Amino acid sequence: MDFKRTDFPPDFLFGAATAAYQIEGHAFGGAGSTHWDTFAATPGNVIRAEDGARACDHYHRFEEDLDLLKDAGMDAYRFSTSWARLMPDGRTPNAQGLDFYDRLVDAMLERGLKPFQTLYHWDLPSTLADKGGWANRDTALYFGDFVDVITDRIGDRMHAIATINEPWCVAYLSHFLGHHAPGLRDIRATARAMHHITLAHGIGVSRLREKDMTHCGIVLNFDATEPLDASPAATVAAQRQDAIFNRWFIEAITKGTYPAEALAGFGAHMPDNWQDDMAQISQPMDFLGVNYYTRHQVAAAPDAPWPHTASHEGPGSKTQMGWEIFPAGLHHFLTRMARDYVGDLPLFVTENGMAWDDKITGGVVNDPARAQFISDHVLATKQAIADGANVQGFFYWSLLDNYEWAFGYEKRFGMIHVDFDTLKRTPKASYHAFKSAIAR
Repeated sequence: MDFKRTDFPPDFLFGAATAAYQIEGHAFGGAGSTHWDTFAATPGNVIRAEDGARACDHYHRFEEDLDLLKDAGMDAYRFSTSWARLMPDGRTPNAQGLDFYDRLVDAMLERGLKPFQTLYHWDLPSTLADKGGWANRDTALYFGDFVDVITDRIGDRMHAIATINEPWCVAYLSHFLGHHAPGLRDIRATARAMHHITLAHGIGVSRLREKDMTHCGIVLNFDATEPLDASPAATVAAQRQDAIFNRWFIEAITKGTYPAEALAGFGAHMPDNWQDDMAQISQPMDFLGVNYYTRHQVAAAPDAPWPHTASHEGPGSKTQMGWEIFPAGLHHFLTRMARDYVGDLPLFVTENGMAWDDKITGGVVNDPARAQFISDHVLATKQAIADGANVQGFFYWSLLDNYEWAFGYEKRFGMIHVDFDTLKRTPKASYHAFKSAIAR
């Protein structure tokens, strides 16, 4: 890789990220049903109808996985705490779940890893989904109770706490495009979910502040959005998509407003008196997590319903997901966030990674494309720092090959290969290259 640790400030953190439902094994430890379990059980939603029942069995193998983080010289581990594990019915605490995260956090600290917690990474308890999920305002209120329960148990040991992971995926991808649980295609449910997941962030920050937590933020995902051509129609379409994907949440959180281009479609479907929530939503936070993967080029689709856009992959090389590899987009968003929204507030690259069709050959996994991907995006981060963005850490997605939501176990993002039959872990060549690059 074309960087080394000394290229970055002395306190810059390198780590890897995971999510509970994707690695833990949801069938263990008294966890309750989630809307991902039922989404996966519905034919056609997930490749081979695979779910997270066993996943990587991190629930039983977490010490082995944390050893791999430590052995790579990583400084921090970004993990999520499963709402359905901690409160199987969405309301009632589960002692087994609380004990598991207690053990997990202590094991991180024993290995010198800084815990970066994400409170919600998409595993909504089915009992709350039955009541409308994120289209129901009550879910945001119940989220506050969940924050209380887990923070009382492990909050004293957290280096950082993010309220929500990728609210665009929770709301728009899942309720408008229908690609993730609950798999809806309903503009009214989308508008309400877009607001209620943002409100959940505000409620979560309020609950954390009541417990004197001082390193609280959110993790947003961004997609480099450009017009497909020089036509005025393509420019307007790209601006509209940018408003929905990239501006909706950051403007609510930092400015207390939603973009007019997005409200043009959502406004008639928003909850009553939604404006009354904006002060709580936009209260100060301590950091912003930036997730970035790819670029799309956008054209107008005038014969289609609102938002009248058609999205196309860019022309560059593609990952196993079919996503264009475009490191300049990461630099763009880090500098854009600093310039337009958060100023000197700490930024973390909380997810960046690529899927590849990795194979074990002769006992090793050679993945030079991933090593180059990581190197190019870390260098884009370095340039963003030089250009004034206060970036304080980089987390690769993901530590392990895992359950990749609607793609099941087919897409491999990990630095560590997982044989999903035997669950054997095999560090890939990119893991060893990253280890060498960040060596002290």
